[in-house]
Amino acid sequence: MTEELIQREDAGGIATLTLNRPAALNALSDAMIAALTDALARLADDRSVRVVVLRGAGRAFCAGHDLKEMQAARAQPDRGAAAFADLFARCATMMQALPALPQPVIAEVQGIATAAGCQLAASCDMVVAAEDARFGVNGVNIGLFCSTPMVALTRKVPPAIAFEMLTTGEFLSAARAREVGLVNRIAPPGHLAAETRKLAETLAAKLSAAVHIGKRSFYDQQGLPLAEAYALTGARMTENMLWRDTEEGINAFLEKRKPDWAD
Repeated sequence: MTEELIQREDAGGIATLTLNRPAALNALSDAMIAALTDALARLADDRSVRVVVLRGAGRAFCAGHDLKEMQAARAQPDRGAAAFADLFARCATMMQALPALPQPVIAEVQGIATAAGCQLAASCDMVVAAEDARFGVNGVNIGLFCSTPMVALTRKVPPAIAFEMLTTGEFLSAARAREVGLVNRIAPPGHLAAETRKLAETLAAKLSAAVHIGKRSFYDQQGLPLAEAYALTGARMTENMLWRDTEEGINAFLEKRKPDWAD
């Protein structure tokens, strides 16, 4: 594997993307955001990839934005206003690319996921965390409220929990993060990669077209009025039912055999 900011490794239909700035706790520099945006765009059209795993190199998942880089922008005549607006817009585009991917995305979190790093984990479809991992939106501790990380966080955890995290700057343990819905699974020491791989392989074994339409429907129906949500998902299920592979899957279930999918 090369020393690029985003390392990619494919095996068994699973693409693993590794944030590769371990000395900076994988902080989201301008270059890192650009590299991850590009990597996600490539995955969107890659039919050989059925599941994506996002992880960090070294001892942390991601420590958020690169504060040194942000402070340097204050030297501009506008005190960095244009640079900050551009940074947050590009970061938001990258975060939105994760739920927009057709493939399920699993965050594999070790160490810390803080501020925009917590946002990154929450923007993934699922999270597997090490037992000693910690999650925080702690910008308030340095006088910067985590307003953009709040968007992803409030779509994963109850409002009161999110507000407490945002206003106190306190961290959640992996166990607490699982209790409130931010984390799906917790791995014991030394087993994080194996636990993540196990989940990824389970997803990769499904009919990928069904997972793709299901993921799209999952996000599209959120926030819709009840009747509109049922109308949308009913239409998607009708579409799904007419596929050859779905017909074969149902026949195989009824006949107690393994489906012969073209997928």
